[in-house]
Amino acid sequence: MEISDKMALLVLIVLGATLGWLASILARTEAPGSILRQVALGMIASVVAGEIANDGTMIGSLSFVSLGVALAACAAVLVLYHAIFTRRRAKA
Repeated sequence: MEISDKMALLVLIVLGATLGWLASILARTEAPGSILRQVALGMIASVVAGEIANDGTMIGSLSFVSLGVALAACAAVLVLYHAIFTRRRAKA
């Protein structure tokens, strides 16, 4: 891995963590376990989608397309998580 490869991966991790944290704020989640779960879910979704959109490799650097795909995928995964979580909580 070159410096730019590590930075691309770091950008995806920070992007996912930030979106997970913001999702926990918007959903008014107060349980620490749930907040950490959302941050981890955001990081995983962002890294996986960014890698797939960048042809499975970070050689060179992160493209704007893969950054956008990572952002969209992370947001979609977090929305799905909240939809499933609120439905499960409403049934209980």
